[in-house]
Amino acid sequence: MPDFPKRWPATNPGIIQLYTLPTPNGQKVSIMLEEIGLPYEAHQINIMEGDQFDEDYLKINPNNKIPSIIDPYGPNGEPISFMESGAILLYLAEKTGKLLPSDPAKRWETIQWLFFQVGHVGPMFGQFGHFYKYAADKTTDDYGMHRYRDESQRILGVLEKRLQDGRPWIMGDDLTVADIAIAPWIKGLDWYEGHDELGTNNYPLVEQYRGRFYDLPSVQRGSVVGG
Repeated sequence: MPDFPKRWPATNPGIIQLYTLPTPNGQKVSIMLEEIGLPYEAHQINIMEGDQFDEDYLKINPNNKIPSIIDPYGPNGEPISFMESGAILLYLAEKTGKLLPSDPAKRWETIQWLFFQVGHVGPMFGQFGHFYKYAADKTTDDYGMHRYRDESQRILGVLEKRLQDGRPWIMGDDLTVADIAIAPWIKGLDWYEGHDELGTNNYPLVEQYRGRFYDLPSVQRGSVVGG
């Protein structure tokens, strides 16, 4: 068995251990686990109270972020720990053969949209939220907020165009890891109270997509894990 963090002991050490909080990034992995049906045990890492800096937690996530997992039966049956939500989604998809197309061209197309979230959606939405909600009274001008607002609007436009022609999910008819990564960040805009500033009503297909995703039972279960 792996060396589990002592502060968060495993009740069932034979299943995946998830260390998380229901932020947009945290939701990605718990929703994935619910959708693919792998048993797991969740532990809350309260980033507002500094849990992510715990010495034991840093052994599995040296970048002191959430989420992280420990899989006691990883490749070749050996324990493995993971940080970075995008990598975790790919690992779980490969492990189970779910939410990632088997066709090579479709598989790589899905991965590029996963990377689109990791490189653009999350960082830009997060910076917009920071400057719009949390740092509004900490800067001398609106440059930061405007920069990330404009980039977030550009990204919403990319997603709006992708969802045209009746496409229910990023890859078409099938839910994939790309949706698991992207949709929680669209929902995360609620947290920043930034819908009016971004004009999200100008992206109706994106709003419908978010609603469709959060209507899924697995998403409703996974989106509150670690709260």
